Amino acid sequence: MSEFILAITGGVASGKSTVDALFRSHGLVVADADIAAREAVVPGSEGLAEVVAEFGMGVLDAGQLNRPAMRRRVFADPDARKKLEAIIHPRVREALRATCIAATGPYAIASIPLLAEGGGREAYPWLHRILVVDVPEPVQLVRLLQRDGIDEALARTMVAAQASRRERLAIADDVLVNDGPLDALHAQVEALDRLYRRLAT
Repeated sequence: MSEFILAITGGVASGKSTVDALFRSHGLVVADADIAAREAVVPGSEGLAEVVAEFGMGVLDAGQLNRPAMRRRVFADPDARKKLEAIIHPRVREALRATCIAATGPYAIASIPLLAEGGGREAYPWLHRILVVDVPEPVQLVRLLQRDGIDEALARTMVAAQASRRERLAIADDVLVNDGPLDALHAQVEALDRLYRRLAT
């Protein structure tokens, strides 16, 4: 049972998933908010039933949530997005907390891409520490263009849709600057892992 819970967050193309994987390689449990969000609306779940009750049968495709259609709808309608988040976010928070508390190891990690957007510490009062994977916006845009094969206008729109770099840094206890080679990332994660093991005891 882990009593010390760390959150890892970061903007799109910041390298957060790579950092998650490096912490996993140190034997730590990483509970992923994206996976928890998908599991909250699996066929037969209360979450999916609530989504259908709110938005109608048109959000389903062969009994499953039609994610692309739902995504288009909530990006076009802020009220719809708030309603969907009110259904999914509490389930995600509870699933992350349960996984982290049940984890063996010196500490556990909740990987929450949209932590700053989703209420930060107020929404997750059980977090002990927040690590922000930070990257300068020009580097973020280059990585996004390379990773997704999209044009610059769409890349800028994706970055602008998230919390700003300043807003993410404002909730950070620790900052991992990921603007260099993978070797540098390994060293930073190892140093942070030593710190968190000390803090957990």
